[in-house]
Amino acid sequence: MDLDELYRLLRISHVQAQGIVDTVRDPLLVLAGDLTVISANPAFYRTFATDRDSTIGVPLYELGNGQWNIDELRLLLERVIPHSASVFDYEVLARFPDLGRRTMLISAQRLIHPDNGQRVLLVTIVDETTRRRKEEEKKNILIGELDHRIKNLLSVTQALARQTGTAGRTAEEYRDAFLGRFEALARALDVSSRAIAARLPDLVRSVMEPYLAEGTHVSVAEAPSVELRPAYAISLGMILHELATNAAKYGALSVPEGRVCIDWELGTDDDGGPDIRLRWQERGGPRPSPPESVGFGTRMIRFAAEFELGGTVELDYASEGFVALLSFPRPRS
Repeated sequence: MDLDELYRLLRISHVQAQGIVDTVRDPLLVLAGDLTVISANPAFYRTFATDRDSTIGVPLYELGNGQWNIDELRLLLERVIPHSASVFDYEVLARFPDLGRRTMLISAQRLIHPDNGQRVLLVTIVDETTRRRKEEEKKNILIGELDHRIKNLLSVTQALARQTGTAGRTAEEYRDAFLGRFEALARALDVSSRAIAARLPDLVRSVMEPYLAEGTHVSVAEAPSVELRPAYAISLGMILHELATNAAKYGALSVPEGRVCIDWELGTDDDGGPDIRLRWQERGGPRPSPPESVGFGTRMIRFAAEFELGGTVELDYASEGFVALLSFPRPRS
């Protein structure tokens, strides 16, 4: 039941209809005109570790040793509500006993009993702390990714310039060859940011296009062909672009004799559901070694694999060549 429906029912029935109040999943209070608690629902008792005897008949600001005596809440109930029939999602930041610092969204609605004219205030409380924290973490990842990509772009451009051969070419031929690869890099960046190609192996080839040209040794499997959800294509494109960037800067794509092989197979996860197992394997490059500290690129790969693809990733810095193993669910047929 949403709040609009609840308000409608309470207007046409008894304002203290406890059965209706109890159906609301978020904490809810019914306050008298003097802000004394008339009624509360089970969600309020559970969330704030209290009970009926400690709540009913108690002024709001005295609940829980004064935990609701908050300046922002006073402003809402004493100054805003009297001049407005309702307020939705008023944000309150406060520290609550046993809960710590929380972000609460307060909604309040004035109601008048149709028979006796009694005025009451319906207050709902939504704890937004966890969701806001996740949004902040995701925002930080996205900002970090943008900064990381800008820094990497110059490094990858330098790598492409070094890999574009000059022997037997005029300046114009070298320029055209280099700009062609640079344009391919721009398309790869676009693919890794948007779901242009949502099918394996098309997505892999699009992201790896700058490294498939003239003399580089990148092999991409032709099958099996798997259609990906758009969100999966974006996340997988980000991972592949990060792996390719690292290979061009430090790994197999940084030397002429380096090789990269990308293939995948279909399998089942531990619960018997279908999954995709993709392998990125490097050979012939500089001897890999685990980084001394976990950089943003590695964090981004793990974040995209675990939280956006709902899968796992293993990064193996074996002496014969770096290997990344990525597993994630695929759509059920």
